[in-house]
Amino acid sequence: MANSKLIVVEGPQGAGKTTVTDFIRHKIPYTNLYRLSGSSDNTPSGKPKSVSMYNDLLDYIEKLQNKSINLVFDRTFFTEYVYCNLGFKEFDYREEFLTFLERFASFDFDIYYINLYLSDTDEFEARLARDGKGVNKYAKFSKESSVKQQDEYMKVASEIQEKYGDKIHVVNIDTCVGIDKVKEQIASLLS
Repeated sequence: MANSKLIVVEGPQGAGKTTVTDFIRHKIPYTNLYRLSGSSDNTPSGKPKSVSMYNDLLDYIEKLQNKSINLVFDRTFFTEYVYCNLGFKEFDYREEFLTFLERFASFDFDIYYINLYLSDTDEFEARLARDGKGVNKYAKFSKESSVKQQDEYMKVASEIQEKYGDKIHVVNIDTCVGIDKVKEQIASLLS
């Protein structure tokens, strides 16, 4: 029986993943935080690199089951799938995504998929313009790009809920409500 949490936080650029994952990392004792960016190779030759990377990641997660260690991920293979769907990568990732998702859902963790979004999409402009925001090679920072990403992440969250709602807690959180309310929601969810 699961004695640890496996939490993946996903969402478009500017939704608040860094803030939320930092909060979770410090809120829950014995939690390791991982920030992933995927493979930089968006050509067809990048697909096997990505598949290998996420297979290795899932092997690693599997080894940490029932070790009383919580795992928090800021992006994983879900982002790879979304970026492929949006055309940021030159390959299809549907089959690989479904294989990874099946394995992910089978882990003996208390599993959470937290999808962050903004109900007021105009807020993306201010968030993406702030100092220190990282640069993504193929997903240009813009309100339009983030809105398209948000739509795809919502579709993914719905699919996970439909297929694995009995194994994965799927939670959509609107970060427009303010960070204090977001933290309250997450603390309540994970307590």
